[in-house]
Amino acid sequence: MPIAPAALRLAVAVAGFLLAATTSTATSATAQTPTVPVPQEFDATSAAGWSPPLSTQGRYIVDSRGNRFRLEGANWDGAQGSWTGSGSADDPANHHAGQDSHGIPLGLDRVPLGQLLADFHQLGINTIRLPFSNEMIHRTTPVPDSAVAANPQLRGRTPLEIYDAVVEALSGSGFAVILNNHTNTSRWCCGIDGNERWNSSQSTQSWADDWVFMARRYAGVPGVVGADLYNEVRRDVLDDPNWGMGDDHDWYAAARLAADRILTEADPRLLIVIEGINWTGVPADGLPHGRPVLTPARTLSHTLVDAHKLVYSAHFYGYTGPHHSGATGIGETHDPRYQDLSRDDLYAALQDEAFFVEESGRHYTAPVWVSEFGIGSDESNPAARTWFGDTTDYFADHDTDFAFWPLVGFAGHDDWALLRYDESGHRSGILDGDDWRGAAWQHLMTAPSRTGPVAAVPAWRMLSIDHGDAVESLRVRAAGDWDPGAYKATCPDGLRLAGLGHTSGRGLCTDSTGSGPGDLRAAGGDQTAVTDERYVPADGDWASGYTKLQCPEGSFLIGYSARGERVSAALCVPARNPLAGAGRTVWFDRSDNRPADAAGGDFAYGDYKGQCADGEYAAGIAFTTRVGSRPGPAALLCRRIS
Repeated sequence: MPIAPAALRLAVAVAGFLLAATTSTATSATAQTPTVPVPQEFDATSAAGWSPPLSTQGRYIVDSRGNRFRLEGANWDGAQGSWTGSGSADDPANHHAGQDSHGIPLGLDRVPLGQLLADFHQLGINTIRLPFSNEMIHRTTPVPDSAVAANPQLRGRTPLEIYDAVVEALSGSGFAVILNNHTNTSRWCCGIDGNERWNSSQSTQSWADDWVFMARRYAGVPGVVGADLYNEVRRDVLDDPNWGMGDDHDWYAAARLAADRILTEADPRLLIVIEGINWTGVPADGLPHGRPVLTPARTLSHTLVDAHKLVYSAHFYGYTGPHHSGATGIGETHDPRYQDLSRDDLYAALQDEAFFVEESGRHYTAPVWVSEFGIGSDESNPAARTWFGDTTDYFADHDTDFAFWPLVGFAGHDDWALLRYDESGHRSGILDGDDWRGAAWQHLMTAPSRTGPVAAVPAWRMLSIDHGDAVESLRVRAAGDWDPGAYKATCPDGLRLAGLGHTSGRGLCTDSTGSGPGDLRAAGGDQTAVTDERYVPADGDWASGYTKLQCPEGSFLIGYSARGERVSAALCVPARNPLAGAGRTVWFDRSDNRPADAAGGDFAYGDYKGQCADGEYAAGIAFTTRVGSRPGPAALLCRRIS
């Protein structure tokens, strides 16, 4: 979100003082989870023209009918907090842009809720990203009557109860609603503010508990389609977030935990939105620093229990840059801002930092949602204006899912808002002819976009047991621990194992059959954990001198386990149809051995990899425990599906 550049990364620039948390975190609310009543009607055949829930096919989001649903949205902020962190929170001057949100979505003090929704529809948007703070969830004090002056029906309610009413109204009006955990505390984001990470002012456990609480609370509201896990994960004074190191600052692991709990304990309908890392390092010339965004997903991507629920997200503002914090003065470096880049260099940066994720047939393939971008109507800098035009052109040309920041503001206070309202409720903003942003906005909203049915495409997902189990099959989980004491990995239901790394513990899953996606597994929960060579036929030694863990006839691999680097077991399940017996041995202990046109991408970066071809299934793993050899997987038995 935009913030005064001089204060944006002030403390990041000069580490050396201690961060004071602005509030303590209340205990988890998960134990008691009231559910918001379902709106009386959700007319999916109305002008909204879509049917929840949403899922993904390759780089596209689709509705329950399989039709493309492009997220064309905006951020209705306020419930995440507006206090800037200094001075009395009772003084509006100490809130962002002089706007005291009282911890609820902005504008309810001056415009009836129904009129706000009508104005949102006039913009042409279909999606609302609705930020909240963890502190908001636990507040029990009703907001002052003045905060809902234009909506007297909301008097006497807590911030969460008002959030409930807003969610219900948005859903009933045909909007897709994506819940966004923006901050721990109800304080304006995003600098050094006690909200840098999901666990800056609370534990990871409490954070995940709150997500289960929120997802359960709105499980009956059909318009609630997604959980945007956390906003702009970034460095605090002393330390960086990371992607995959397995410690308390590991955003990859935390997102995986919360996603799993949401989908298995709360609401399996939801899209899971995972934003990249917004900032690492100290912004000072000569020291390492930058904006990783989604680049870590090239080598370590998320695999969820539902292979069609992952959406990656990124934020782009002109005053920031690939290695520029956005600060002016203290914390400013000589790195270019995005608005300083040529059109070609800007587009290259967007591709490198985020949009590579939309490449088809990769383990990281997913829709990319630019869930924040924006600029002010009072902006006069030609470079900033050019950036906005170039960026909206890119989004239009690439059919990008997006959400503008922010949607609602107070007239005379926040010129960034698409819609601004004065104290009498009079509206101004981007719908007016004198707003210079209008032409770019209209181009973005009206450019040709893919619509209608999206054909099913093969899914490719990676498995990682770097720091623990990666059992992504609900059917396997229901059967219990199939190799106690080992690190275990299994593909999501509907996918099978297609590739392995030699020493990394990484695996590759797919549902590709050579002629499109398909689930080979038979109905039921039958499975076999293979720990010896009992299923290797007497005349079928496909890896002489190596230990072979081979599936029973008519079965195929969906998982593997390891103890340290050593292979421990192979997990096999029966096929629904007869499988062909002809096969080949794919060795990968000395070099990569993958089809020339292999999909999936580099699922085990820096490691030798073996992979079966499209139209094949993996039926066995071979390894050795000879002295001087690595005990990881060395070969796969690959057989034709038909």
